[in-house]
Amino acid sequence: MVAPVYTPKATTRTIYFPENEGWYDILTGEFQQGGVTATVPAPYDKIPVYAPAGGILLYGPEIQWTNEKPADDMTVYVYAGKDGHFTLYEDEGTNYDYMEKNAYTTIDLTYDDADRTLTLGNRNGSYEGMIENRTFHIVLIDSTHPQGLGSTQGAITTRYTGQSITVKL
Repeated sequence: MVAPVYTPKATTRTIYFPENEGWYDILTGEFQQGGVTATVPAPYDKIPVYAPAGGILLYGPEIQWTNEKPADDMTVYVYAGKDGHFTLYEDEGTNYDYMEKNAYTTIDLTYDDADRTLTLGNRNGSYEGMIENRTFHIVLIDSTHPQGLGSTQGAITTRYTGQSITVKL
């Protein structure tokens, strides 16, 4: 959920957090209960952005164009409080082969909150030049362990080769 500030010189923003198991500020990891209205800090250099409980966000290397460098090292942020699902989609990024030749891959990531496990499913599909193996740094964020995007404190690192693996968080 993105809540941009649209009032000149404002340093806070009042937001309604929809009913959910909760919301996490992605920059700080601070938890906010759902179903409430709250006033949050919104300094000039920070747009309030929140991930829902059960959200899964992937964070890769900073790049300026699609094939500058491979995204073979990624951080996965898992927001506790609810089961979650995310599909990582990748293609060559430079042509229409994804559409004309079905040249793309998907990897399903599934979080089980009760077991606190993340399953990285089998890779589906292929394309020329795809990343065969990569490293995932998995960070579980919950209300007692807040941390923001970019932090890897407590990360569990795993090597992914395209075959399904389950990681206990």
